[in-house]
Amino acid sequence: MKGPASTLLNRIEFPVLLAGLAIAGGLWGFVELMELARATAAHGFDTEILLAFRQPGQPGVPIGPPWLEGAMRDITSLGSASVLVLITAATIVYLLLIRRPGTAFLMFVAVAGGQLLSSLLKVGVDRPRPELISHLVNETSLSFPSGHAMLSAVTYLTLGSLAARFLRGRATKIYVLSLAVLTTVLVGVSRIYLGVHWPSDVLAGWCAGFAWAMLCWLVARMLQRRKVVGESE
Repeated sequence: MKGPASTLLNRIEFPVLLAGLAIAGGLWGFVELMELARATAAHGFDTEILLAFRQPGQPGVPIGPPWLEGAMRDITSLGSASVLVLITAATIVYLLLIRRPGTAFLMFVAVAGGQLLSSLLKVGVDRPRPELISHLVNETSLSFPSGHAMLSAVTYLTLGSLAARFLRGRATKIYVLSLAVLTTVLVGVSRIYLGVHWPSDVLAGWCAGFAWAMLCWLVARMLQRRKVVGESE
């Protein structure tokens, strides 16, 4: 005889369960990192990783060949507000042209909501930028969480999940989602390389952005099942 718990688990689909676990894990990771960010002194792993991206004894000189710094500047721009707004706007217009207004609205809510959440979290924690090494780009906002890391996770993972809905073949879907994850990771690493974020800022941005993107995916899935958002809308 099956109990209530067994019946409930049978009704929950594996992707939904996995998304729920990802959201819970992301929130847990963010809370843990937030406690670290509120400490008066920087954590050892934060300082060690930052210094690992600089020449020994030269905090103003990044590691790697001369062209790497320029490449990191280019990569970090993929997580800038202007680029993400442009990508989001282009996607929304495309979705409207193919008559999927519900999906376009969900895309807007996911990215705009992520931007608002990122701003609120920065003010709530109020962590300054690292001064341990020189900054290779100019930044004036607060440090925790990394807005570039968080919003790139929100935007690219949401785009990847939307694209996967319209693509055929498991290999193609995996490729698109992997590309979204890779872009998000590269943007976050570039923020540490350029010296404008503590590593914990970037990790927190990934945690919060991934959790938010998964939550938006769950909402989109629920609306699709209820025929509010569908293939033809």
